[in-house]
Amino acid sequence: MPKRITVIQGHPDTDQSHFCHALAWAYEEGALGACHQVRRINVAGLEFPLIRSRAEFEKKTLLPAIAASQESIRWANHLVVIYPLWLGTLPALLKGFFEQTFRYGFALGMGKGRFPQKLLKGRSARIFVTMGMPAAAYRYLFRAHGVKSLDSSVLALSGFRPIHDTLIGAVESLSVKKRERLLTEARALGAAAR
Repeated sequence: MPKRITVIQGHPDTDQSHFCHALAWAYEEGALGACHQVRRINVAGLEFPLIRSRAEFEKKTLLPAIAASQESIRWANHLVVIYPLWLGTLPALLKGFFEQTFRYGFALGMGKGRFPQKLLKGRSARIFVTMGMPAAAYRYLFRAHGVKSLDSSVLALSGFRPIHDTLIGAVESLSVKKRERLLTEARALGAAAR
């Protein structure tokens, strides 16, 4: 069954030479080859301010780029987020993007008691993270806190399930053969919409 997939390219640099960009293209290529529909959000190309107050977060009027991003996320039944690990977590621009898009009324509703309603149920997600350190060190020594924060405090809190991650370590020193193997895996995940 074909799926609707939105890929969020979260690298804050518009330079297309980063491995994050190659992963996005490979995933999309696999998905399109399997007849899935794909939309892409390039966060580095969007203009938006950082949110600095609760009043700004609760503001109903959205910038056109954020409204269009929300529409692409709502349209999808599978979300892919790709970014480099910076200081153990998401780059600030990508974090700011999630703060702008995953607001009350879109991702979260005011539930009873202290728990918000999950307004994006019925969607799955895949997170790709590239990093300079070995992936095993990040996962087991640092407990992958940055990825867990995106997973549980943004995506799962909004209703996404299941959420899978792919951690790619020592990205600057990958051999050409290893890069090609990882891109082949990304194409296969795209074809399977996983």
